[in-house]
Formats: sequence, C-alpha cells, structure tokens
Amino acid sequence: MNLKSITALALATLFCAVAAFAADSAKPNIIFILADDIGYGDWGCYGATKVKTPNLDRLAAQGRRFTDAHSPAAVCTPTRYAFMTGEYAWRKPGTGILPGTAALIIEPGRVTVPSLLKQAGYTTGVVGKWHLGLGATSPTDYNGEIKPGPLEIGFDYAWLLPATGDRTPCVWVENHRVVGLDPADPIKLDYTVQRGQPESFVKGIPRIGKQIGGKAALWQDDEIADLLTKKAVAFIEKNKEKPFFLYFATHDIHVPRVPHARFRSTSQAGVRGDVIQEFDWSIGEVMKALDRLKLADNTLLIVTSDNGGVLDTNGPDHVNSGTVETNNGHPQNGVLRGTKGSPYEGGTRVPLIARWPGHVQTGTSGELICHVDMLATAAALTGQKLAAAAGPDSFNVLPALLGEKLDKPCRDHLVEQGSVLALRKGPWKLIPAAPAGKGKKGKGRGPKSAELYNLADDLSETKNVADQHPEIVKEMTALLQSVHEKGRSRP
Repeated sequence: MNLKSITALALATLFCAVAAFAADSAKPNIIFILADDIGYGDWGCYGATKVKTPNLDRLAAQGRRFTDAHSPAAVCTPTRYAFMTGEYAWRKPGTGILPGTAALIIEPGRVTVPSLLKQAGYTTGVVGKWHLGLGATSPTDYNGEIKPGPLEIGFDYAWLLPATGDRTPCVWVENHRVVGLDPADPIKLDYTVQRGQPESFVKGIPRIGKQIGGKAALWQDDEIADLLTKKAVAFIEKNKEKPFFLYFATHDIHVPRVPHARFRSTSQAGVRGDVIQEFDWSIGEVMKALDRLKLADNTLLIVTSDNGGVLDTNGPDHVNSGTVETNNGHPQNGVLRGTKGSPYEGGTRVPLIARWPGHVQTGTSGELICHVDMLATAAALTGQKLAAAAGPDSFNVLPALLGEKLDKPCRDHLVEQGSVLALRKGPWKLIPAAPAGKGKKGKGRGPKSAELYNLADDLSETKNVADQHPEIVKEMTALLQSVHEKGRSRP
C-alpha cells in the first residue's frame, strides 16, 4: 500500500471515529428512576411538610415538575410491564402482582425500552426491584442459571431484587445467578405460606412465602437502599464514556420499611417518612455522580413512582410499615382521593420530575403523560420509528417532557388501571361500575354505578356528576370500549 492510500485510509478511519463520537455525544444518557409506593403528596416539591426531600426539590427546580403524570396501573407489576413494553398490562393475562416464583412475563424478542435503546447504541442496565418474573417456567429455579430475564429483553447488565422486599426469595440476582449462593444450601420456596405465619419470617421480618435455604445469600434489609444506590452509581461510572440507559427501580418505600440507622426517626411521619428521606438520599447520590463525572448536562433524568401512596397499616408487621398515628397526618397522596390499588386519582397520579439541562424547560407542566409512553418517547428521542405492532399504547410525550409549546396535547386520553379500568379525557374522569360480583367486598373494588368527575374543578373527586352529563358518560364509555376492543390506542 502506497503512502497516499495509507493517508486516505487513516483519514477515513479518523472521520468515522469523529462521526461516531459526534453521534454518541448527541445522544443523551437516560436514567429512569422508579420509586415504589411513593404518592403524589410525598415530596416537598409536591407539598409535603413532614418529610424533607431537598434533592428532589432541587431536581424539580432545575427541571420540569409534572402535575398530571400517571403510572399505567395502581399496583407494581402491571406498571412495570407497561413501562417496559409500551402496552397496557390489562391487555395481557398474567400481569397482575406476581409471586417470587413467577416466570418472565415479557417475551424475549419483543420491542422494549432497553432493546430499543440498545439498538440505538446505548449500554443498558437495570438495578433494583424487578417483579416481572424470572426464568422460562414457574416456579423459578434460583439454584442455577436463571434465564430468560432482563438480559434476554434488552439489558446488558442486571442487579435485581427479584420480586418485592416482602416476598421471598430474599436474595440478590446478578445477571443470571443468585449472588453468594452456597450450592450446598439450595433455595426452596413455598408460596402456600402466608405472611405472618411463623414459617414466613426471614431475618425476623414476615414475608409472603416461605424460604428454605440460601442463608449465605440473604440480603440485609437496612442495607438495601445503600447497596442499590451503590450499584446504580457504579453503572454510571463504568459507562460514562458512551451513551447509557439506566433503569433504577428502588425498593424504597415498599414494605417492609427498614431504613438504615442514619435515617431512622429523622422525619415527622414515622418509618414511612424516614424511608422517603432515604429515597431522597439515593436521588442525591445519583445527582452527585452525574455532577462529579460531568454528565449532568447530557443526561435526561426522570424520577417518578410506580403507583400511588399507601400506609400499609393492616399487615402483621406494623413496626416495619408505619401506622396512622406515626404517619402524623402526612397526606401521602395530597388532596387526591384513593390510594394504591384504587381507580381514583390517588391510585395512579404520581409525582414525576424530568431534568435535562438546556433541553427540558424548567417549570411546572399540567400535561397528561404516563410511564407507558416511555417507549415511543425513547424512539423519538433517538430518531427511531416504532414498528406498527410495538408499543400499542405508547404515545410520544417528548414535546411535553421538553416543555415545548403544543398545539394539542401529546396524549388526549389515558386508561388508568385500578380495581376497574377508568378513563381520563381532558378534564373528565370516568370510573365505570364494577363488574357484577365485585363491589360487595368494598375496599378498592370500584363503584356500584358509573362515576364521572370534572377534575378541573374537583381534583379530589368528591362530586359525581354522571347524572348531569349522561352524554359525556356515553361518549367516554364508548371510547373505553373501543380502546379495549381495538387492542391498541397509539396513533
């Protein structure tokens, strides 16, 4: 090869490298932090006074705070499924709250938020609560290679709490294996054992399901937040030179609420308030890492919750959940009616803050958005087109996140999954009557007859105006039925 050819090849190589660097630098890092059971009124920037959330309040001041953001469902597993796939979970049987023995409920090969971003050149990682099932069949075998799991649906790295803190197994899973498992002490799970029975206790705390074995691999409850935060920061540090997507799903503030000693009795809202402040610390550590690594300006950081707030005072473990008395009047869902599991706004309207300096306009937004929209939004952000079958219920809400002026809303309606499917459209909220056979059990089962609320002047859903507006009830009932029957709602 002559000198001219060598020079041309070198220049071409340099050009490709520069082009690749420019392309990568144009892609913001994306961090999606999903809290567990944090309600609309749980942060200072949303009105809380008995808990202190200085890091979240600072993030809100630096970014955009949403007042009409929603989790796709009023409980955890369906919210996580919808966030990951862009599909309402109620469309797929088997997406209710899962036991720790469930198989993976997202089929490998379908388009997910991490697989979409991986295709765009992102390194993808998940740290924290999973609760989407693991393995090909149920019950999950935790004693060998555990797959399929996060790595089979688009993640490059995973450090997981498999289900919830109050469900067995109480062990960490890294990628495909339980961390620190002694093969001579295999894990066996028995989900016929209910929380509160003597056999349900693991490390002194009652869980759902009995765990035998795996003693060397058991987590330490008061160290969960510290360890998950450490793993999240480590992922950021390791991937600082290239675009990354981190899904950081905290255990806080789900039961059992066992804050580290340095957070105990630091709030005015009992142990529940203490773990909110622990969560705020985790957010602060992520923000510090981004500042230290000079990544803050090129990172879209979104912090939100998987459903509305709840006190969890009726379980067998009041010490690690809190009580009405220790809550001290703290309104976990603000002025909203209902709680986790409910079809009212307190079930799915959640705090959400987005920050991307220089791109996301600071301030407050009343735009209707939902976690199910993250798939279409990620596609728009990375210049990709979703296949027709992908994300059937995911709307591109990037203009709303950025704070652009909109001629019309990014999303004109939303199905809220509680004990019944409710519908939002503009200021109106329709809660249909609970199906026959439900309503008798009372709590959270849905109304006996259709309810209609105008949230523009009745955010607390106190005045049922269904009788005054039968035409709106009819129109919204038809729309809800259409969304259900069509199998998709994305334009």
